[in-house]
Amino acid sequence: MNILLLGYGKMGKIIAEIAESRGHQIAGRINIDNRSDLDKLTPASIDVAIEFSQPEAAVENISWAISRGIPVVSGTTGWLEEKPYIEQLTQEKETAFFYASNFSVGVNIFFKVNKFLASLMKDQSEYLISLEEIHHTEKKDAPSGTAITLAEGILSEKASLKQWILNEGQPIAHDLLPITSKRIDPAPGTHTITYSSEIDTIEITHTAHSRKGFAMGAVLVAEWIKDKKGVLSMDDFLSF
Repeated sequence: MNILLLGYGKMGKIIAEIAESRGHQIAGRINIDNRSDLDKLTPASIDVAIEFSQPEAAVENISWAISRGIPVVSGTTGWLEEKPYIEQLTQEKETAFFYASNFSVGVNIFFKVNKFLASLMKDQSEYLISLEEIHHTEKKDAPSGTAITLAEGILSEKASLKQWILNEGQPIAHDLLPITSKRIDPAPGTHTITYSSEIDTIEITHTAHSRKGFAMGAVLVAEWIKDKKGVLSMDDFLSF
């Protein structure tokens, strides 16, 4: 399979290493310094694009590939206000677009555990709920896309909470779900959900030990999506 890498930072390099170890070819390695190289590529020879770039470049990168009928697997966060446009373009071009805030299989199981715990706690009003996420200092968006997905899972079960809010030291109303974002090297990603009361505290945590789990997940999805069409997600891939 010929894979185009849109974004060639630390994640892109690990993805390339894993993809090549699985017998795939890298059709191009595109970053901010060589984006003009896209014009030299032959879209028909590219089976799938994997996009891990930056929030400010994601929409342009994804739409370039989708417009040329190339399926895209995207893991960049911080641009999702434009996602409806990408989804519409995907349908118009009859190709495939796959977005996940996190490609780790373990994290996606954690999403399910988080939502199940939230359903058990939905009527326990004595517990205050909070999220904390820790990432490396190169991560630009805050909170992380993974934290937002976790927050959305809680909000879907907890009717007393209106929305999540980034905790920047201000007083937090009881009907808001605070997310604390920390940037500490070399943390690949740690996410903790806490339910705290006067009587006890319940916590669940997922800690990534390296970026390899994310990169492997992205390559596995790219292999799976190659001949598919439509807007797809980790739920489709994992078929829970």
